[in-house]
Amino acid sequence: MKLFKNYFCLQSIMFLYSLGGICSKLASSHPFLSPFFFFYYSLALIILGIYAIVWQQLLKNISLITAYANKAVTVIWGLLWGKFIFGESVTVCNIIGGLVIICGIYFMVKSNE
Repeated sequence: MKLFKNYFCLQSIMFLYSLGGICSKLASSHPFLSPFFFFYYSLALIILGIYAIVWQQLLKNISLITAYANKAVTVIWGLLWGKFIFGESVTVCNIIGGLVIICGIYFMVKSNE
């Protein structure tokens, strides 16, 4: 059960980390030093601060190899955010790349156990 909790926490923090990218992109869409720029940029910094603290705590319970292998899942989150929030197109090559990433994460974690 503890292993499941650690992996759930790891995936949750990767999800949060990907939200930092959304805030950064939203900040860049507003004029520099405008109130919305400051809002989104501050939100991105808060998210990254929380991520950094939780990441350090996770490394106490998860091997570094497993943790870094799972960071690649943020590419998949980026594809989803790009499609559903920013209306960007997702190609077949993007989907194949996402599947390769998921397989790579699975094999890395499996071989590390």
